[in-house]
Amino acid sequence: MVENVIWPAYLDADCTRREGRRVPTELAVPDPTVDEIAKAVQQVGYDAVIERDVAYPRENWTDRGRVLVQNADDAGKSDLLQAVGAYVAALRE
Repeated sequence: MVENVIWPAYLDADCTRREGRRVPTELAVPDPTVDEIAKAVQQVGYDAVIERDVAYPRENWTDRGRVLVQNADDAGKSDLLQAVGAYVAALRE
């Protein structure tokens, strides 16, 4: 079983690539929450587990949490992140 981790910084429009953003700015949203990311992961078709009391290693001063994506054996990480980023952006509209 493959378990992918999605940190909010991966989808944050306020972060640069150097600070941890992994999607293009067109798919990024300002200050995404783990709840939005989990909902988008479920829309894509995978199981999501939210862990709220963890900090992204590059932002260790704040606990923004992370989302574990389970059973994503058939998707690459970049494809998964782009799909989730598109859904989070759509949820904000």
